[in-house]
Order: sequence, then structure tokens, then C-alpha cells
Amino acid sequence: MKRYADIERTTRETRIKAAIHLDGAGEYDITTGIPFFDHMLTLFSVHGFFDLTVSAVGDIAVDHHHTVEDVGLVMGDLIGTAMGDRKGIRRYGFAEVPMDDALTAVTIDLSNRPYLVYRLPEGFNNRPEGQTLLYKEFFRALANRSGMNLHINMRYGDNDHHVIESVFKAFARSLDQATGIDERVSRVLSSKGIL
Repeated sequence: MKRYADIERTTRETRIKAAIHLDGAGEYDITTGIPFFDHMLTLFSVHGFFDLTVSAVGDIAVDHHHTVEDVGLVMGDLIGTAMGDRKGIRRYGFAEVPMDDALTAVTIDLSNRPYLVYRLPEGFNNRPEGQTLLYKEFFRALANRSGMNLHINMRYGDNDHHVIESVFKAFARSLDQATGIDERVSRVLSSKGIL
């Protein structure tokens, strides 16, 4: 079974075409018009072993918010679709990843009950709108559309770039674990029989 999905989404603010293969090799082709975001999505692909293509054109002259959030919506749809009925997946994933001064832990439950916890290092809540808050919108959109219970705990860090990089790497490794197939699981991993 090839766990693959491709989606196109067009609004007045963004045009996005994207595809994912959950059982890939970390191959990527990513262009969003936002170099830092391209870098983070590349890290997600490489460290999660997901083959990912994203082509996004958005109103980045206004700001990056619409493009980042809408790519999150599309990626949530991709992940949810590629998992299919979720039979056989491990369902849970956890990874803790350092990046120089930063350390982030990401915990996932692919429960089909979306929820986001996004905890910033001390002092980051007082900063003006920046990358850490912008990417909260990405992860909220992704969690909601994929039915993911997602806990992102940025334990500490001083440099915004390093903090967000540790988030994307930990998210990738945690999602790879959670979407992985476990041969012992012949059904949906839930006492209810459905996710």
C-alpha cells in the first residue's frame, strides 16, 4: 500500500499544490516564496523521511501569515489522506531534539481528535510578532486538518531560528514514528475500534 496524497488548494490569498509520501526517503522539492519556511519544510522532509513537494504562491507582500497557515492546512489534509483509515499505524510518536541553544519535545497522538499545545521558552511570549508565533498558526492548521493531538514543548532556547528548527526536526521524527506501520497492529489502535 502506497501511503501517498496530493492536493491543490486555491483561494484569493494563496495557490498551493503539494504532495506527500509517508514512506519516502526524505526527497523534497519545496518553493513557498519564504526562504526560511522552505528551509523548515526541507528539514521536516529530511528528518521524517517523508517525500514532500510543495509549490505555494501567496500574498507575501502583505505578510507571511496566509501562506504559512494555508500550507499548514494543505499539509494536514495530505497527512490525513495519506494515512487512509489509520489501520496498522503506531498512532503515538515522541521526539526530543536539540539545536544548539534550543531543545524541543514533540508528542503526537493521531487520534482524529485535533488539539494543539504550543509552549514557548520563557520570555518568547513577550516578543513582537515573530517566527515562533507565526509557526503556531502553521501547526494549529496542520493539527486541525489531520486530526492530530499535537504537543510542542519548546523547553528552552535563545535564538528564534534554532528554536523553530528544533521544533520542525522533532515534529518530523515524532510524526515518522506515529505514522509508522507496526506489524502487531492489524486494526485501528483504539479500544473503541475507530479513530
